[in-house]
Amino acid sequence: MDCSVAAASQARSEKLRAFFAKLICTAAKLDDPRIEEAFRAVRREPFAGPGPWWLNQGAHPYVQTPDDDPAFLYQDLLLALDRERGINIGMPSAHAMWLGSCKIKPAETVVQIGVGSGYYTAILAHLTGADGRVYAYEIDEVLAARAHENLKDLSQVELRTQSGVAPGLPKADLIYVCAGAAEPSRIWLDALRPQGRLLFPLAPQGVFGGMLLITRPDQGAVWPAKFVTRAAFIGCIGLQDEDAGRRLAEAFSNDWEKVRSLRLDGAPDETSWYAADSWWLSTAEE
Repeated sequence: MDCSVAAASQARSEKLRAFFAKLICTAAKLDDPRIEEAFRAVRREPFAGPGPWWLNQGAHPYVQTPDDDPAFLYQDLLLALDRERGINIGMPSAHAMWLGSCKIKPAETVVQIGVGSGYYTAILAHLTGADGRVYAYEIDEVLAARAHENLKDLSQVELRTQSGVAPGLPKADLIYVCAGAAEPSRIWLDALRPQGRLLFPLAPQGVFGGMLLITRPDQGAVWPAKFVTRAAFIGCIGLQDEDAGRRLAEAFSNDWEKVRSLRLDGAPDETSWYAADSWWLSTAEE
């Protein structure tokens, strides 16, 4: 490719990304220049792989793009990584909203679970900056290999091809989970630093649940918690429970917006929104 063609291609890509970043932040009702800049800075092409691509609006069938024009990648749609298994690069405006709720600061340490090909890992790395650290967990070896190639130039990212629910997670300011679970893993909670945040889909496989944001208090067993939005994800291996899934599906039909705290001890009381064996969600803040 000669220099003039390369320059034109780069200018077009920058224009697409600038519009895309503003579009998704507007869709997310998010006024956060740092998140807009992250989506503008990170190219989607390496993470999508060669086109044409399969795109999806969520509850609808996939639609194949007519060719490999990168403009098709800069849409607020799910982008298939493995169409047969329903594994995607998630909806950009949803992730923009979730990332905004996490209040990520430069130089923080982030654990991401369920990396896929690494697109949102790169976004997280941009938000934490060169002085931050992102530990990226992907249990699928094929996806992990793709992510490793895509992220190899980001020195603050460490990719781990292993389960994100096994012991040994590093201490973190944020744990960002991209796989649905029937409960908050105790391993995740234990890995949080004081005032650290856990954002995960309380949504077992097949359940339209919610993205739950939990903050570790300086002390005590009452953890501030709230649902940011409803959400559905491919299931997190090791955190599935069919009975819990049925009960959660029922719970989400009733005032999910009122959840205010996670309780790790004490018997559920009249403020309980959902209760499991060793934890429950309450509509009370304290």
